[in-house]
Amino acid sequence: MAGAFAVAMAVMLAATGTFLYVRLGSDLARALEHDLRLRADDVKALVERSNGALADSAGGRLIERGETFAQLLDRRGRVLDATPSLGGFSLLTPDELAAGARGPAFSDRSSVPGLDEPARLLAIPVTRNGQPLVLVVGATRENRAEALRDLRNALVIVGPIALLLTTGAGYLLAGTGLGAVDAMRRRAAEISAERPGERLPVPRTRDELERLGLTLNEMLGRLEQALERQRGFVADAGHELRTPLALLRAELDFALHHARGEQELRAAVSRASDETDRLVQLAGDLLLIASTDHGELPLRLERLSAAELLESVRNRFLWRSADAGRSIEIDAPGEITLVADRLRLEQALGNLVDNALRHGAGTVRLAVRRHADAIELRVEDDGDGFPPAYLPRAFQRFSRPDTSPTGTGAGLGLAIVEAIALAHGGSAQAENPPAGGAVVWIELPANRP
Repeated sequence: MAGAFAVAMAVMLAATGTFLYVRLGSDLARALEHDLRLRADDVKALVERSNGALADSAGGRLIERGETFAQLLDRRGRVLDATPSLGGFSLLTPDELAAGARGPAFSDRSSVPGLDEPARLLAIPVTRNGQPLVLVVGATRENRAEALRDLRNALVIVGPIALLLTTGAGYLLAGTGLGAVDAMRRRAAEISAERPGERLPVPRTRDELERLGLTLNEMLGRLEQALERQRGFVADAGHELRTPLALLRAELDFALHHARGEQELRAAVSRASDETDRLVQLAGDLLLIASTDHGELPLRLERLSAAELLESVRNRFLWRSADAGRSIEIDAPGEITLVADRLRLEQALGNLVDNALRHGAGTVRLAVRRHADAIELRVEDDGDGFPPAYLPRAFQRFSRPDTSPTGTGAGLGLAIVEAIALAHGGSAQAENPPAGGAVVWIELPANRP
């Protein structure tokens, strides 16, 4: 990583130095041309207004000795006047002379007479005493070249030093950050499901690294909770399956080894069949609960009449209520409809009616209530209600009242009711009304498309 940073920094410094070098050269070139234009205008005014010689211009500091010079040519290229250092040698070629006669024209020379230095020339047209002439003003480029050399030398010296310093600083900073990352990696390699509660060390850097550590620790917390739920689910499921399996095996062993006659054999097989049905029901409930944990509970939505839904649920339990000497009543306005999965809702309401017949007393009432944005499907009875300590955990999986008169339930009925309600975007609630009894209801969205 440090090597890549050093290469990237070297490329950046080289690009920056090249940009500065080119930019400075361009700025110096423009400054030189601007200076030549100003000097040309001054000398032109001197030539056109008087007969002063260019040597006088040099003495007046319009022409700086050793740095700038001037020459006056006629249209045939003959030297009419020049600064002393130039002598009588024409600075312009015929083509350059023709261009200067038409307008300002720049040109370069590797050297000029009397000055062994590169120079930049500007030729402009002038008129003296009615005669068209060409004025040449020039300046050496040595100052520009010297400034560029100084910059180049500075970049050659300062660049590697800056590269070393930035690379060292980057290595130290990267080492600090990577040290924290390596510490997090080592701790992550040690974390396992057998030691819950372990977390990654989070550096207090107040940057992305700290936020990454906090986010990973939050993720570990969620995974730990999910693992605990899964372990609890498996343990509870194993506990619930153990009893019917043990009873099933006992009945089969009795039928195989101890049954005396056809009547006892049939009775043992009948009890084994009941336990098998219980296992099948329990397996289906466990699969449904597992599906809701993964958000995979499938729904076949359709528009339903609430009255028809409750009537279908009541018909399933008429024989049980008749055997128990109890009745099931329905309170459902015929105009109320809802969008839901019929089979799932019948399963949830069936669990509630089963609980009311098993643990409650008196009449079981199925009712529908319409609110502004919700529809309630209610199941009520006239029994003793839920034990107060049980109400807060009524919808928890494998949760049963300690005072339950029967031990046959797996404690999944209300959990399945809540899972189906949640899958429909609703909720499930239970309470003991002040008048007595128990009421459990499913609340569903009223305007679901």
